[in-house]
Amino acid sequence: MRILRFTNQQIFNNLEYVLEQINKQISSPFRGRGGLAKRIIPCLDVKDGRTVKGVNFVDLRDAGDPVELAWNYSNQGADELVFLDITATVERRKTMVELVKAVARQINIPFTIGGGINEIADADALLNAGADKISINSAAVRNPALIDELAKAFGVQFVVIAVDTRVINHKNIVHLNGGRLPTEKETLNWILEAESRGAGEILLTSMDHDGTKNGFDTTFLKQVNNSVNVPVIASGGAGSVQHFVDVFEQSNVDAALAASVFHYGEILIPDLKSILKQNNIEVREI
Repeated sequence: MRILRFTNQQIFNNLEYVLEQINKQISSPFRGRGGLAKRIIPCLDVKDGRTVKGVNFVDLRDAGDPVELAWNYSNQGADELVFLDITATVERRKTMVELVKAVARQINIPFTIGGGINEIADADALLNAGADKISINSAAVRNPALIDELAKAFGVQFVVIAVDTRVINHKNIVHLNGGRLPTEKETLNWILEAESRGAGEILLTSMDHDGTKNGFDTTFLKQVNNSVNVPVIASGGAGSVQHFVDVFEQSNVDAALAASVFHYGEILIPDLKSILKQNNIEVREI
């Protein structure tokens, strides 16, 4: 939260200046350093009830109990959590209502759930179980009208569109089913369509960077962030604290998401937030 202070003399004698300063802060409420604090979001990829992590969506290894990890991240000062059932779409399973209930009992920060959401009833069950937002990926590409339906039923603030992208022939192309299936859609075009249909937030994962720990795709993230009017979450490539500094400074995205560097204790959220603040990047106080 940012507090603006003005003297009585400024308010009565220089109202135009006061209004100009207020407008600078609220003209773009979701974007940039003058808007909301940047968010740090651990992501928990869940398979068969366990948190897993791999490289480029394959070679998965166990990373712990998702409820226990969620509780730990909440206490560390994470701003939000994202749970993605990475097998749900491929195996056509419904998502984890029981897990959502268990997590909701343990944490007091917002969390998003995704995986296998194909219709209004799926989303309704998860939101009623305690999720704050739902994320759809493959189902939205196959049936774009689902975005409209979800936004109309629940409101755009509940709808996150997850996009997995990979560069093919020098173009960013949307991939489905956990990154296993390339489509013919160019990523930026699809994101713009999703926004027009009611996406309230974009979770963009670069699969060329995912799990490599070589840094986020700041160039493409900046292009996307400059093209949309909804918050963008950067995903894929976090390997050091400096990578978070870089993604916020170079692309100005609203949030950065990571998995393995948090799961295995390579980066602690309090330390990360402290360094972000040292770099004049606004974050929520722990």
